[in-house]
Amino acid sequence: MSILVLGLGNSIMTDDGFGVKVVNTLSSRYHFHGKISLIDGGTLGLDLLPHLEEVESLLIVDALDMRDKPGSIFRLEGEEVPRAFASKLSVHQMGLQDLLAVAELQGHVPTRLVVWGVQPESIEMGTELTATVESAVEPVVQKVLEELQAWGVAFETQGEQ
Repeated sequence: MSILVLGLGNSIMTDDGFGVKVVNTLSSRYHFHGKISLIDGGTLGLDLLPHLEEVESLLIVDALDMRDKPGSIFRLEGEEVPRAFASKLSVHQMGLQDLLAVAELQGHVPTRLVVWGVQPESIEMGTELTATVESAVEPVVQKVLEELQAWGVAFETQGEQ
């Protein structure tokens, strides 16, 4: 079974860089075993299509406008995911909707699709997350680790190998 953890967002638009920050934190802090990839997908959209081939489980981390309180953490699964990306926060989210549609046409739809996200406070130009959204990084890192464990992924903190 192949698993892809995909962090999305534009890291020069404050809270839109949330997904990238979470995936980079996971990559730098943990060593994962098995067929798992962690990718900073940034705003690549359809350019990510080759990474979906042979992926059975796709976990996306992103900032999404769910019309909730800034910093609110949410989990979406399966059919909820495309609907959430329909009200796009930034350009890359339209790219993700297209990516999932083209992957489906090519027969590369993951059997498991989960999004862990946060409600952004700001998507203005800037390279730092707002304090509100920064405080959601660690809880989402832990939620992603719990999700991966439930999927049978083994990991340890870097340096414990």
